[in-house]
Amino acid sequence: MRQVIIIGSGPAGFTAAIYAARANLKPLLIASSVEVGGELMNTTEVENFPGFPEGIQGPELMAKMQEQAEKFGTEILYDDVTALHLEGPVKRVVLGSGAEHEAQTVIYATGSAYRKLDIAGEERLSGYGVSWCATCDGFFFREKAIAVVGGGDSAMEEATFLTRFASKVYVIHRKDSLRASKIMQERAFANEKIEFIWNSEVTEVLGGDSVTGVQLRNTVDGTLSDLPLDGLFIAIGNDPRTHLVHEQLELTDAGTIWVDGRSSRTSKPGVFAAGDVIDPTYRQAITAAGSGTVAALDAEHFLADLEDASVEMPAAEAAEIIVG
Repeated sequence: MRQVIIIGSGPAGFTAAIYAARANLKPLLIASSVEVGGELMNTTEVENFPGFPEGIQGPELMAKMQEQAEKFGTEILYDDVTALHLEGPVKRVVLGSGAEHEAQTVIYATGSAYRKLDIAGEERLSGYGVSWCATCDGFFFREKAIAVVGGGDSAMEEATFLTRFASKVYVIHRKDSLRASKIMQERAFANEKIEFIWNSEVTEVLGGDSVTGVQLRNTVDGTLSDLPLDGLFIAIGNDPRTHLVHEQLELTDAGTIWVDGRSSRTSKPGVFAAGDVIDPTYRQAITAAGSGTVAALDAEHFLADLEDASVEMPAAEAAEIIVG
């Protein structure tokens, strides 16, 4: 049986692994079989992570985190968790391969998933012009006309990055102003390849074997129009990956996992959570890494308390026997 199992391979998961491994807890980190590294694997230049004044590519940063975790003794398993059993002192983690692992503590750091539009043509044309990852697929749209849906920082970053390849990038937003940070807005407004389509929402992705355009609905007067495109990138936010712990852990109104104050302690003893799965507000790599640190330290303290209790128990039992 393990002392700690970490589920998730983003900044929170790998940072928790680094701290747990340095505490000699010999953690097992279960990374996804296909999405190792979290959202930073889909990010280009990371300019605000401390220690990299010249910036660093997202995938490179995650590779360094993984290397550091393994250096201190973290074991990494590339598989998908299909079920969790979190009741009682022994936690069980069931994998897609059918294997099961037991641990005294679990750190849940699964991050968040891309939000979808849930419109006609979206799923059918996924991979055929519809994408949620500019860094993954931008190369395929050289000298093409494409659009990005969204109004936050992620949408502005995607649009700006895609101008490296596309001849034209439309930003489609359902309102007449953006919620992105000022610096991200300024970059997008200053880019001559980007054109904004305000007060509009995509109601259908058009195309047979690949994307040929989208249908738009004006959110002010309801009129419909078609916009010819070669690709559509969706950047409308993320949802915390909590499906494995529904009805096991307490959730917040925002859908994230509830934790006790500034700790990582969830509603189940011995189960800790970190990263975007507990954070509906900040959702930054550095805040995720920080909460991964908290989770590892909380798990370490929990295990130390268990050890102290087990050492004290024989003496207490002996005292009862003597008194009896």
